[in-house]
Amino acid sequence: MHCAACAARVERALKESPGVFEAAVNYATETASVTVEEGAVGFDELAAVVASAGYGAARPGDEDAEQEFRKQEMGELRSRLLFSALATALIFVGTHAPGLPPDASPWVLLALATPVQFWAGGQFYRGAWVAARAGFADMNTLIAVGTSAAYGYSLVITVAPSLAARVGVETHVYYETAAMIITLVLLGRTLEARAKGRASEAIRRLVGLQPNTARIVRDGEELEIAIGEVAVGDIVAVRPGERVPVDGVVLEGKSTVDESMVTGESMPVEKGLGDSVVGGTVNRTGAFRLRAGRVGADTVLAQIIRLVREAQASKAPIQRIADRVAGVFVPVVIAIAAITFVVWLLVGPNPAYGAIAAVSVLIIACPCALGLATPTSLLVGTGKGAELGILIRSAEALEAAGRIDTVVFDKTGTLTRGEPSVTAAAAAAGWTEESVLALAAAVEQHSEHPLGQAIVSAARGRGLETQAVAEFQAIPGSGVRGMVNGRPVAVGTPRLMQELGVDTSGTPDRAASMAAEGQTVLLVAAEQAVVGAIALADVAKPEAESAVALLKDMGIRVAMLTGDNARTAHAVAQSVGIGEVRAEVLPDQKTQAIEAIQAEGRSVAMVGDGMNDAPALARADLGIAIGRGTDIAMEAADVTLVRDDLHLVAEAIRLSRATTRNIRQNLFWAFFYNSVGIPVAAGVLYPVFHVLLHPAIAAAAMAFSSVSVVTNALRLRRYRPLGSM
Repeated sequence: MHCAACAARVERALKESPGVFEAAVNYATETASVTVEEGAVGFDELAAVVASAGYGAARPGDEDAEQEFRKQEMGELRSRLLFSALATALIFVGTHAPGLPPDASPWVLLALATPVQFWAGGQFYRGAWVAARAGFADMNTLIAVGTSAAYGYSLVITVAPSLAARVGVETHVYYETAAMIITLVLLGRTLEARAKGRASEAIRRLVGLQPNTARIVRDGEELEIAIGEVAVGDIVAVRPGERVPVDGVVLEGKSTVDESMVTGESMPVEKGLGDSVVGGTVNRTGAFRLRAGRVGADTVLAQIIRLVREAQASKAPIQRIADRVAGVFVPVVIAIAAITFVVWLLVGPNPAYGAIAAVSVLIIACPCALGLATPTSLLVGTGKGAELGILIRSAEALEAAGRIDTVVFDKTGTLTRGEPSVTAAAAAAGWTEESVLALAAAVEQHSEHPLGQAIVSAARGRGLETQAVAEFQAIPGSGVRGMVNGRPVAVGTPRLMQELGVDTSGTPDRAASMAAEGQTVLLVAAEQAVVGAIALADVAKPEAESAVALLKDMGIRVAMLTGDNARTAHAVAQSVGIGEVRAEVLPDQKTQAIEAIQAEGRSVAMVGDGMNDAPALARADLGIAIGRGTDIAMEAADVTLVRDDLHLVAEAIRLSRATTRNIRQNLFWAFFYNSVGIPVAAGVLYPVFHVLLHPAIAAAAMAFSSVSVVTNALRLRRYRPLGSM
């Protein structure tokens, strides 16, 4: 495909095919995303439809084949460009150098111009012929008609100069015009192909993270097999410096793993027994073995690549304007060129003026810039997002993210860690906080309850010694009890203490205030008397407060929705700087809350991680799922944050705004260029300057417009994330 009109033709052909519900063709990535009725149509049928429109289609996903195709395309473009440039230089010298024989010179110029016209420029004729057979006109049509007019006019002058003189036609030849147009268009295509290749570097880097082989352990021996042969449950050995082949869980060994290219996290992460590792990440220091959990298309990296591909192949709503224009653009331009020729034929000093103006209109109006304006920005923007750990599902989601003015957070697992932590301890007279915590941990060490595990973790974190417990007993819904150093110890709710006949008169005064703050308070008793209290809560993530502040600095309204009780919800909200809270809401009520905010004319993003967030994520203008959350949440979301870092919410909105702004800039300049270029080429400035726009200058301007649009899109590669500013 060579322009937006090409993409529009392929898209229309696919949409009109039986069994096809929807089709979107992306000119920049040269891909088609097609939604079909299951079982009604397959790849071969779709490829035949594309072929009938004059193009070819291949199955996606083979990066090596695609890269080889790009290399061949660039090689062919360079060869044709080099020959065309050299021949054009000789034609230019031959046309304007003094002293050449007047009769021999046109024939020499014809000999030089003919291979430029039909070999170097042969692709334009082939494209125009294919388009004509399908009943369309595209960029190839404009160039073929424009250069043929200049070449054909010159050919008549060369072959029959006396005939031209008799009818009063100017006998100057325009071989250099046709050759220069072809050379400049080839130059533009070469630069464009190179820039498009750079724009898709992000996806190539992601694909490059996938190892080709894996070392599996069978019968005690390590065997190297192709990555596609690894099965779920296989034991995989990973050596220092190697990439982790598949997703899995560490079975033995320890190491540090660089997860930066997948999660965006720059610091290596410690991995040991039971820790999850992601395929494509780099093992740094130690060796370990893992049990394969996800392989092939199910790995995190494969899903990231799939999401990025889908986003880059999709279309932003703003692109529909360019698509509508592209659909009628070429026929309109041909009509304008014809009118221009007729007008100049009537009012111009000779027919050459009409030919020059008409050719200039045809050449300057090629709609390449229109076709590249949106998809190239989208290509670079979504690729940059993937590098930062932000997976944007579609172009529509990216555009929606740029309009967000309200962000609603879920609480548990999103703003908070999603698991209880010890926040404070209070001791009765004669006891210390450390001794209370150590005593509670001694009993809780055999408990499987999250609160008990949090107490044990807190004691170990403070380096406290945990004594042995005997006669351990868990009391569901209330707490635990046991014997520590021969004395009875209990940890649990005030109700449990009452049931055990424990004296609660020694309960620290702080216990009441901690409970009033929405924290869970457990009492610790030894020998039938309360010796202290431990407060636990699902605490806010360390970055939550600064992430909320970032959003507010961007002028975004921030709110929180949670099914938790109001007291706990307000405590968490206050700690992170959120003033607008709705608590004790069910999943369907979360959806209603989102709709209520939208009814105020707000554009709402919902951030969540759990199954109960999925309806709200789907209902919001933009659903943002935390990567560590459930698959259901990520399926319902428009944006997935691979790294569990709330700062990425603001980053996603900033990047989307930057990309949308870049798209608008490109569309403005593409439309502005054609709006100004076509009238100038038609000669509206002639009465002022008495000079027509030379077709070669029109070709240079056309090539520059395409390259400038792609270059502007490439500026997004220099996007600086929040942490680097």
